[in-house]
Amino acid sequence: MMDTTPLRDAYRALLDAAATVAGSGDTNSAPPTGEWNAEQILAHVALVNAATLATVSCVAAGSNTTYDNRMALDTWTIERLIALAGGNTGLRDRIRLQGDALCALGGPMLSDAELDTPVPTRLLSKDTALVDQPMPLRDLITGLAEVELPGHTKQLLALLG
Repeated sequence: MMDTTPLRDAYRALLDAAATVAGSGDTNSAPPTGEWNAEQILAHVALVNAATLATVSCVAAGSNTTYDNRMALDTWTIERLIALAGGNTGLRDRIRLQGDALCALGGPMLSDAELDTPVPTRLLSKDTALVDQPMPLRDLITGLAEVELPGHTKQLLALLG
């Protein structure tokens, strides 16, 4: 079993940052060149969460799976999710619920053998391949808590100028 306290804390910090940015009244100001605005960041996180939930669910079901974050980087997909979720508030609600689900599924539900299941993984960031090899499911979940969510928390707070 995996301790999901760090994951829960990372979600809390991200959502607190997102609420702070939204409360500033300037959630769609022009971000630095090459960066996303608050809604785009949140949509990206929601898409990463959805892919992670799908991967966790497949492992729990004993199905073969892969993990690929390229759809979470696609501009059209990000903009569509912003519209479907209803903007900033809807995205924050979605991320909160996804975080709750990942903490429940990725922690007490899965055995150590399931958490150690190698998952063929492709992770990109700004057109650079960070990972292109199998990774244990545990590392995908830990990566959310240690890298992905904190990185986007900082990215959100940087929008405050």
